[in-house]
Amino acid sequence: MDKNRIIVFDTTLRDGEQSPGCSMNTEEKIKIALQLEKLGVDVIEAGFAAASPGDFDAVSRIAERVSNSSICSLSRAIDNDIKQSGLAVQKAAKHRIHTFIATSPIHMKYKLKMSEEEVIKRAVHAVEYARTFVDDVEFSLEDAGRSEIPFMKEVMDAVIAAGASTINLPDTVGYRLPHELGAMVKELSDFAGDRAIISVHNHNDLGLATANTLDAVMNGARQIEVTINGLGERAGNSALEEAVMAIKTRRDAFGDLYTGINTAEIYPTSRLVATITGVEPQQNKAIVGKNAFSHESGIHQDGVLKHQETYEIMKPEDVGVFKDSTLILGKHSGRAAFRDKIEHLGFDKVTDEELNAAFERFKILADKKKDVSDDDIRMLITDEALNQDKTYELVGLQISDCSNGVPTAAVSIKFQDQIMQDAAIGDGTMDAIFKTIDRLTGYNGELKDYKVTSVSEGKDALAKVTTRVAFDESSPAFVGHGLSIDTMLATAKAYLSALNSYLSQKERLSKQTSHQV
Repeated sequence: MDKNRIIVFDTTLRDGEQSPGCSMNTEEKIKIALQLEKLGVDVIEAGFAAASPGDFDAVSRIAERVSNSSICSLSRAIDNDIKQSGLAVQKAAKHRIHTFIATSPIHMKYKLKMSEEEVIKRAVHAVEYARTFVDDVEFSLEDAGRSEIPFMKEVMDAVIAAGASTINLPDTVGYRLPHELGAMVKELSDFAGDRAIISVHNHNDLGLATANTLDAVMNGARQIEVTINGLGERAGNSALEEAVMAIKTRRDAFGDLYTGINTAEIYPTSRLVATITGVEPQQNKAIVGKNAFSHESGIHQDGVLKHQETYEIMKPEDVGVFKDSTLILGKHSGRAAFRDKIEHLGFDKVTDEELNAAFERFKILADKKKDVSDDDIRMLITDEALNQDKTYELVGLQISDCSNGVPTAAVSIKFQDQIMQDAAIGDGTMDAIFKTIDRLTGYNGELKDYKVTSVSEGKDALAKVTTRVAFDESSPAFVGHGLSIDTMLATAKAYLSALNSYLSQKERLSKQTSHQV
């Protein structure tokens, strides 16, 4: 192993998905996994295979599709968890099982109700069993940030002897300060020596996750566990984009340390994750926020114009942020100009069929807008990719409302080459739309979350609507995406998108169950 290379372990699809409102269906997870591969992530933690049939399906299908990154599944130190992980990742070109058990006094006493000896015995068995499925086993000492170092050394000795090649030291509740975490990593890294790679997984409860990650790297950690946009439980995790760009930008501090990340794919990856989850990074978020490379102060603007490095320590294009090119697209633009534009935006693997579909949507949009921005085009391509499951397709929408009237909606939907129509009244226009769709499809959805954002600027900006809708008590809410200049039309599309996602997942799991039987 190159001791200067920092392994980037991305857990957006596992820990990131545990963020409230960030659940994803299998197709969405596959799209993110393929983009993470393009980004150059070394290890993709694709999920928790034993958590549900849906999680197992997602991990196993990602394992089949991704070839360059190692595919990993998380499991507790429990035989069935480990078995499910092993089966889920078995078709991956490179695979790993990540198993864990808590080692802090508070967790062992109150959660596990186990002695130190019992914890070590369980840990060793978990690693040995995982090794029967894969050669690459990672072991985590959960809540390492509050664990006692002498006991952690005992656990490390035992699991390394059992076959663990990576030892992860999570600051599970984001408790440690950078100098404290760095000192802990230094002692345990020296203790492990060449026997195992030391990894860190830092939570952001005190806003120190990235600082802790970087201090750990300076003290011997050679794997960082991160997420896109800093997603994750509670306050989230260390953000991949922050940690990677800090290492790249501050060569004076990190010396010869480096990652294999293709940083020009950071911004496209951030946008894809934000679009799929519906969780946008805050505007002033480092690296990927809307304002990260904006300068409003006259002093700053003057300085940047004279010399970029006066107020910018990174070039926007280094992370994939490209200013709108001089090629402005409108309704008279042709297919060649459109292809050139999407390739410039990073969509270099679009098939002719996908290009034709996107171009038709572009022409429809261009008839309604004078100029189509790069952000509009990014969203057209992404939205088409996210809405490939079209059991039900919106054909038409008519709504009526006034301050003292009764909100009504008339909806036309295509289903199996047939056009179905109905109308309903509601407590508001949105409610009327949803009730009409429920009546037409026979599925009653419960709206859990609704967000509308503007894709670009101006009165004719595209509206991007994201919904989270639950269709039965036994499954999580599904995310739907809708895009249109008309917000209500985008809303109807997003609601149907969530239903299509639910039906697609339900059908896939049903086939999987039938095949297993």
